[in-house]
Amino acid sequence: MRFMVIVKATHDSKAGVMPEESRMATMASYHEELLKAGVLLDASGLQASNKGWRIHFDGKQRRLVDGPFTETKELISGYTIIQVRSREEALEWTRRFPNPAVDEGVGEIEVRQMFELEDFEPGEAVERFREMGV
Repeated sequence: MRFMVIVKATHDSKAGVMPEESRMATMASYHEELLKAGVLLDASGLQASNKGWRIHFDGKQRRLVDGPFTETKELISGYTIIQVRSREEALEWTRRFPNPAVDEGVGEIEVRQMFELEDFEPGEAVERFREMGV
């Protein structure tokens, strides 16, 4: 079972404030534990939304919108992907996740289970994804 730990952006991360060395060290220690346990698949921080863009879809029409996304209530500032044996194991790991706020103030993570190809009805499209290794 794969789970994505979604790190919600804070006022500081939205503004592009970089974490101090001590905050980075705490995050590095936690991710080293995940790695040693063999459950870490990927992790990264995301740059501020002013360096990003969105594509809005309306039928076949597409519209490009450059960041920053000031009207957005929630942005993602980073993620960690883990692979564990159960929801309970994912819960245990995420309870130990360090506070992601730059100043250790108010922060939030959201955890979502990822789909596996086995969750979909068998078919040609699923097999195409399996062949891609996705």
